[in-house]
Amino acid sequence: MKVILKELRKHSPFTLFGAVTGMIIMLLFYNIPTKTAHDIFYTLHPIHVILSALVTASMYKIYAKKANPLLLVLIGYVGSVGIATISDSIIPYIGEVLLNLPNKGIHLGFIEKWWLVNPLALIGVAIAYFNPTTKFPHAGHVLLSTWASLFHIIMALGGTIINLGLTLIIFIFLFIAVLIPCCLSDIIFPLLFVKKNAKRLDYGKHKKRAFR
Repeated sequence: MKVILKELRKHSPFTLFGAVTGMIIMLLFYNIPTKTAHDIFYTLHPIHVILSALVTASMYKIYAKKANPLLLVLIGYVGSVGIATISDSIIPYIGEVLLNLPNKGIHLGFIEKWWLVNPLALIGVAIAYFNPTTKFPHAGHVLLSTWASLFHIIMALGGTIINLGLTLIIFIFLFIAVLIPCCLSDIIFPLLFVKKNAKRLDYGKHKKRAFR
């Protein structure tokens, strides 16, 4: 729990920043056609999956003294595809239903675009196996997750007029959609598979020295 809380504190600023950027984007692009929002969603969501797989698998490999390759693949795949679907599709859809938006619908990338999303998750795991890293991929993961969730909601707006109340409610759903699933997939989920007294292995230490 100490390790998990430490990692949550380190990554929490990205979550808030991501939610704020999401609201700015929504105010600028909320009135775009549904088809355009759909295409943007299916650009952001697959990239989100590959970064999520990279971070999730990296967290496991960094903390596990002897990473099991098969377990690494399972953790990276489930932690990215499974939890990214909750973040980008399911939580936004719940918000769309509660707000009764006109074009509400659930879009499951690993089914609708299985030929794209699933291979990208495995590519993210492969990168983590050879070069595990978390900080910058997590920052990008959070931003992409926020924007993917946002464009899922924009698809459902269908020309709905944006007001202050609706903006605040969408902000809350965006923050929840990013904070809980992303931190769950990137931090909590992979650390459940390492020993209690595991310590972070500094894979990048020699690289940092090289750039001093």
